Amino acid sequence: MRTRTVALLWLAVTAGLAAPGALAASQPATATAAGTATDDQSRPDVRPNRSVDSPRLVGAYPNPVARDDAGEFVVLEVPPGTNLSSHRLADDGRNVALPNVTTSGRVVLSNDANRSRRLLGDETRVVAADPPPLANGGERVRLLRNGTVVDSFTYRDAPEGERYVREEGSTWRPLGATDRRVTTSGPTTATAFVLPDSPEVAVDALSDAEERVLLAGYTFTSPRITEELLAAHRRGVRVEVLVEGGPVGGLTTPQARALDRLVRAGVPVRAMGGPRARYAYHHAKYAVVDDRALVLTENWKPSGVGGRASRGWGTLVDDATTANALAETFRADAGWLDARPWRTWRANASVHEETPAAGDYPRHVAPERVPVERVRTLVAPDNAEPALRGVVGNASESLDVVQVSLGGPDGPFTSAAVDAARRGVRVRILLSGAWYVRDENAALARQLNAVAEAEDLPLSVRLADPGGRFEKVHAKGVVVDDSVAVVGSLNWNAHAARENREVALVLEGESVGGYYADAFEADWTTSGDGASREFPVGVALGGLVAVVGALVLARRVEFDPE
Repeated sequence: MRTRTVALLWLAVTAGLAAPGALAASQPATATAAGTATDDQSRPDVRPNRSVDSPRLVGAYPNPVARDDAGEFVVLEVPPGTNLSSHRLADDGRNVALPNVTTSGRVVLSNDANRSRRLLGDETRVVAADPPPLANGGERVRLLRNGTVVDSFTYRDAPEGERYVREEGSTWRPLGATDRRVTTSGPTTATAFVLPDSPEVAVDALSDAEERVLLAGYTFTSPRITEELLAAHRRGVRVEVLVEGGPVGGLTTPQARALDRLVRAGVPVRAMGGPRARYAYHHAKYAVVDDRALVLTENWKPSGVGGRASRGWGTLVDDATTANALAETFRADAGWLDARPWRTWRANASVHEETPAAGDYPRHVAPERVPVERVRTLVAPDNAEPALRGVVGNASESLDVVQVSLGGPDGPFTSAAVDAARRGVRVRILLSGAWYVRDENAALARQLNAVAEAEDLPLSVRLADPGGRFEKVHAKGVVVDDSVAVVGSLNWNAHAARENREVALVLEGESVGGYYADAFEADWTTSGDGASREFPVGVALGGLVAVVGALVLARRVEFDPE
């Protein structure tokens, strides 16, 4: 498996502005939030007077790639109607007053507001200020009101060109990477469908577009989808496309032909990646169609949305809030320096031949229009991991998971599923038997089934047997208690959740949950319960000694090559 190595490379752009870089492949920097131990044990971070009506410190950018660290900033979360002049910002050497500005929400305090606006985009609220100079080697930042510390954090060894994000365990992220929150909406309706059974749902959605189509994908090779985008463009629909520039295995001639056609017709196409990449891969698979959101587990290629190979899940949600949330993610991704025009990317890229999938499968599962009580839009690496762990953690009766792979025995989602089984939740996991993950999945299935037998857990893992219904499992789906379904691009491993751009929807309601539960049940039943698929420990292992072997064999499949 290829794992992209992302290096820091900074290029000067207009007015001396330094372009943002990607995560450096060095030892991770660390930071501590208020209330935790720091290097200076004599002055631990505290927030003794923190209140709900007080601003809080949520991030910083201490080490810009610019002369004299121009463009340093500190990020506050400000309650509505707060005048900042009642607060002061301090480090270990200075204590400065904040400007006389009444504001709210996420606010960036920058020593070069114009530079920060160019880096962060017009939608970010940037306030000109004179925050204390932030040391690259680390220090404590404090927010004071009336001389009293109301919030603080400590960071160490700030990586060049990366911002400190205090949430989610205090991490460093490349500047330009988003920090989106989970968007919630509903009630609404959605069209639930599976592939290869119902490829017409995605096609029909695009053919109905009247105002906009923002299509994001990992790979794009589908002639049929290409024709729909061209037709939409000709009838005056604003069409834009965003893809991964360096997919595993490289670019193919079908993708080059499809994207070349779109560009020649005047459709803006951009490819993400390169030395300034914010994410390991742009792996999201969705489209914003007017005020509807089309979210898929599948790629825009014949094997995926064309219904020619893969078992996948999809949903078309009739909800403007969800559509706009995805549109904002699209804009943030397509508008940064690592998203280059396709022609620029194509000029330096080599391509190789690929034969499109051409399978023909029966249509057992029809699409269904269903009510949805609530929709939550998850985006990785911003918020998907804790949100999805929460979904799994809320399971009380059943948890059904269909995945290409799980990325190893100790991944965050695998651990959450085993914990659910230990609470008495019936857990069933259906994994792909495709050639590129079969050995790893078989080893992991043996291990997890061994744990289930040893602890008498209601946990069972199978490798999918297509039974003529599809070629291979490519879905990334979850059903909880037959009333909550997760549909999207997120593979169940830490790499996908923490390094890739991924999108998934959490759909709540008995009707929508029941639809995907039935689809899972059919594939689970077809895959049978024989020893060749479920790997019972008594036959296949001869005891828990084999768990150690499974740990050795189950090398991490960190990325699904499709």
